[in-house]
Amino acid sequence: MTSTQTRPPAARSGPAGTTAGRLAALLGSFLGDPLPVRIRAWDGSESGPDDAPTVVLNSRRALRRLLWYPGELGLAEAYIAGELDIEGDLGEGLSRVWRSVRERGAAPAPTLGDRARAVGLAARLGAVGPRPAPPAGRADLSGALHSKARDRAAIHHHYDLSNDFYALLLDPSMAYSCAYWTSDRPGYTVADAQRDKLDLVCRKLGLAPGARLLDIGCGWGSLTLHAARHYGAHVTAITLSAQQHAFVTARAAELGLDDRVDVQLRDYRDVTEGGFDAVSTIEMGEHVGEAEYPAFARVLHDRLRPEGRLLVQQMSRRHRAPGGGAFIETYIAPDMHMRPVGETAALIEDAGLEVRQVEALREHYVRTCAAWRETLEQRWDEFAALVGAETARVWRLYLVGGALAFQERRMGVDQILAVRPTEDGVSGAPATPVDWYRAGEPGAR
Repeated sequence: MTSTQTRPPAARSGPAGTTAGRLAALLGSFLGDPLPVRIRAWDGSESGPDDAPTVVLNSRRALRRLLWYPGELGLAEAYIAGELDIEGDLGEGLSRVWRSVRERGAAPAPTLGDRARAVGLAARLGAVGPRPAPPAGRADLSGALHSKARDRAAIHHHYDLSNDFYALLLDPSMAYSCAYWTSDRPGYTVADAQRDKLDLVCRKLGLAPGARLLDIGCGWGSLTLHAARHYGAHVTAITLSAQQHAFVTARAAELGLDDRVDVQLRDYRDVTEGGFDAVSTIEMGEHVGEAEYPAFARVLHDRLRPEGRLLVQQMSRRHRAPGGGAFIETYIAPDMHMRPVGETAALIEDAGLEVRQVEALREHYVRTCAAWRETLEQRWDEFAALVGAETARVWRLYLVGGALAFQERRMGVDQILAVRPTEDGVSGAPATPVDWYRAGEPGAR
């Protein structure tokens, strides 16, 4: 991403007395020297390493926002509002800053003296003023954490942005989860990788004509419709998103799958039917909550018949920032909670299920985020016209940051396959599941 701002015809050197030089000195006291970025201030002055990505402060308001919201959230909101840009590649800029912080260790919390110096500099630069209004897209939730009403509001915030927005961003199947990249050949696209992911899930679940699948958090129906259309499954699909419910219902009718697909606008806690041959939950478990996950795992167990299979595809994170950080929690997925994959597997087993296989897909999500971001950049004007420039910038930051988090192993994503054994310990799962990864078209197509 390249800044579109015109550089003012002012000094571009980095003496300590320039605006950029004074800002660089202040920033260096927190991040160390040399700075991982170059700074260009609103008056055109610059300071910092010549070969570093350039942070462009387009307005004094960016500095004011950082005074009110120091740290990740203030930086993100300054970027969303267009008060701050990265000249050059946004991902490289974020990576350089993150690497610098990691190499130097956690910075000590700012002291009162540090804050006083920052406020003093901002006052001298004319940046002190009222709290800036937040840019578009902040989540505004109320009520008890993970109550049914609040969960509906959280899902509405993210997934009901607009079906047209997601149709622009995603492949034709509308799969909004990590794809499974099986080829580097030219012409192999995210649509192919999503199809390969859907086939992998269906094979792991052992779906065959007539099998009953419960798809919890069905999204826009990519797995629901794929399982019904290509594997002959009868699918009960549930979602809390009204727009997703309408979309999947209409798509099932268009494909002539009304007799195999039942789409329900329901909370997973309200599903009482049992005896399913398979249950899937694709990147929905992150929205369940820390305290609520053991009960969620029991629901997964109870909906399956003995020898039935469960597939959970879920993001993981070490205990630091389990919600993904201030930006993610405020603008993308409020109330989200992630944990190490081993803890999720343990919770699933504690519910009476047997974990049969865990497959890490972390590198696959780097490529998936990159593919989505490429689409966003190529169709930027369409996205901005549809949802506004600030929301489009939210998504640019989200996709770039997400790809980096998976690339640098700050986040993971995994498929966890489990079964509900019989009382005698019969799993019904193949001891050597070579067919999961067989090449070619599935026989049920």
